[in-house]
Amino acid sequence: MSARPRKVIITCAVTGAIHTPSMSPYLPVTPDEIAGAALGAAQAGAAILHLHARDPVNGRPTQDPEVFARFLPRIKAGTDAVVNITTGGSPHMTVAERLQPALRFKPEVASLNMGSMNFGLYPMLERFRDFRHPWEREHLEKSRDVVFKNTYSDIEHVLRDCGGHGTRFEFECYDISHLYNLAHFVDRGLVPKPFLVQSVFGLLGSIGPHPEDLMHMRRTADRLFGDDYQWSILGAGRHQIPLATIGAAMGSHVRVGLEDSLWDGPGRIAESNAAQVRRIRQVLEALSLDVATPAEAREILHLKGADDVAF
Repeated sequence: MSARPRKVIITCAVTGAIHTPSMSPYLPVTPDEIAGAALGAAQAGAAILHLHARDPVNGRPTQDPEVFARFLPRIKAGTDAVVNITTGGSPHMTVAERLQPALRFKPEVASLNMGSMNFGLYPMLERFRDFRHPWEREHLEKSRDVVFKNTYSDIEHVLRDCGGHGTRFEFECYDISHLYNLAHFVDRGLVPKPFLVQSVFGLLGSIGPHPEDLMHMRRTADRLFGDDYQWSILGAGRHQIPLATIGAAMGSHVRVGLEDSLWDGPGRIAESNAAQVRRIRQVLEALSLDVATPAEAREILHLKGADDVAF
């Protein structure tokens, strides 16, 4: 892999299953809010928009395609940014449920988690105590005893069904073993090159957030994949910007957004996804790195183009 990418792709994860509405008044919940947040992030410089959906009434994560249908066309009409639809959904959903939106809308990119794992969100109960909706506390508490299921059969199913529509993948690798799982599918010819490895750090159940953990991921990915992959960094919580900065200096792309972190600096809650995009863009420009446009991201990742999606 080259020392640094020609252009750095910023992905913004607009909303997701980790945080709940009571944790931040700025977390997008309704289709209007998700569309507005996504368009704001794109305007700030995000070339890829990673999208989940929520029940518009109580904010609970949902994979109901009808909810996605209320914001996907508006985002496509308002920006040329690449749309990336989750197949992760929530650890509490079945794989069939998680896959529905990507199968229906055939996006340019979909996320794909590369292994089953513990996914511990319950420590957030020590920081957040007041919840507006009963499901929020239950969602966090249940993570003490849930396995986020992503078996080899599940992964192959997603690769064949979504990949058959020309969708490429953001391969979310939460640990070193996930890189080896990805290598297994690459060796079987199920993953076209180049592919995007999203290294995830700092969640309970994933590899840790120490810079040495990041280095270990990079060394292992280089050894397994050589020049066949594009690398991106996702740091959870307060680790978002520091790890993205280290990664970018080493040649990675970066991911920010309110799915991964609610913060915009020490003790300062982020008022928008766009604020996080602007912050990491300042870092990249200070490192004399160029931010990729959506067109450049499509070229780097060999994507099929926005005209070939189903929304």
